[in-house]
Amino acid sequence: MQKVTVGFGLIAFSSLPYILSKLLFPTVLADAHTRIPLPGALPNRADFLAACIGCGLCGEICPVDSIKFHSVDGGFAANTPYIDPSRIGCILCGYCMEVCPTEALTVTDIREVDMGTAQIDRVACYPWVDKGVCGACVSVCPLGDEAIDFEFANFYRPVVKEGCVGCGQCVEVCPEPSLPIRIVDRSQGTTARHGVGIRKKPEMMRF
Repeated sequence: MQKVTVGFGLIAFSSLPYILSKLLFPTVLADAHTRIPLPGALPNRADFLAACIGCGLCGEICPVDSIKFHSVDGGFAANTPYIDPSRIGCILCGYCMEVCPTEALTVTDIREVDMGTAQIDRVACYPWVDKGVCGACVSVCPLGDEAIDFEFANFYRPVVKEGCVGCGQCVEVCPEPSLPIRIVDRSQGTTARHGVGIRKKPEMMRF
């Protein structure tokens, strides 16, 4: 009986590093649309994680507090920054790029920034489902009709253009609770498959 107890004890002790690693770096599946990169970030995520030292300067200098940081939810990405446009989009001020002490963020012209692109789900967007003219996304865009504009042939319905850099201000101001506009990788296009990916707009930040 004593040998069995000792055996279990050894197994538990040897498993301790693995258990601790899972506690310190848990796997959390977050909605990718609420975790978009900062302007000027290295395009390859692995390169960005290797370059970012988690100093937090980008978050400190952000005038609208749009930059948040992964805590234990980020696993090995802990302490690295992201933007959740459903709460506060990026205003493209460029301060985070200027203050970054490493190559994780590079000073980039706002029209060359690539944080992704806005994508509209036309089965939920008010103008596209004939619930009136909204235009919040069009009016707030810092790049104007280069990035998003009304398609007059379609009764003033918003369409995303190639000039969109994915800042997320359109997501922040969208009045529809399901957020039919969101920021995605450019490979996913500017129009969502009908009804796919609809989510509720969160009411508070969860860390």
